[in-house]
Amino acid sequence: MGVANQAREVFLDLQENLKDRLLCIDSKISIKQDGWTREEGGGGRTWAFSNGELIEKGGINFSDVYGEHLPETATLNRPEIAGSSFRAMGVSVVFHPENPHVPTSHANVRYFEATPTGREKVWWFGGGFDLTPYYPVLDDVVFWHQQAKNTCDLFGMELYPK
Repeated sequence: MGVANQAREVFLDLQENLKDRLLCIDSKISIKQDGWTREEGGGGRTWAFSNGELIEKGGINFSDVYGEHLPETATLNRPEIAGSSFRAMGVSVVFHPENPHVPTSHANVRYFEATPTGREKVWWFGGGFDLTPYYPVLDDVVFWHQQAKNTCDLFGMELYPK
């Protein structure tokens, strides 16, 4: 099994796991599922959440799309892959809580590959996460950043400062 197919399985499991955990925390939340396809290739599954006891609205989305030619804007910083066929997939998460003292959260994880004509496929992972506090509490901000640093440090001490 190739890296892309392994990433797909992990991402679909991640989407499912996040949904299950959310339902354990906020069992009153309603879910609307939407499967979609992309005309140029691929598709995904969107889960929209609303009207929970703790969560006003949010989403956990999976996508796996591909095409014959990368858009020009996607290669501005990587001209060596201009015109390549590509595959991009990931999970994106965003939640808006009912309580304005709880920050909005966002996270995404991505897998991307490009196959330049006549050359080997290149691939990489990316993503990020953040909180948007409406009423910041310094202790909460410090705690969040310490947890983020602890997580990043597992994969390399240089990652968190980046």
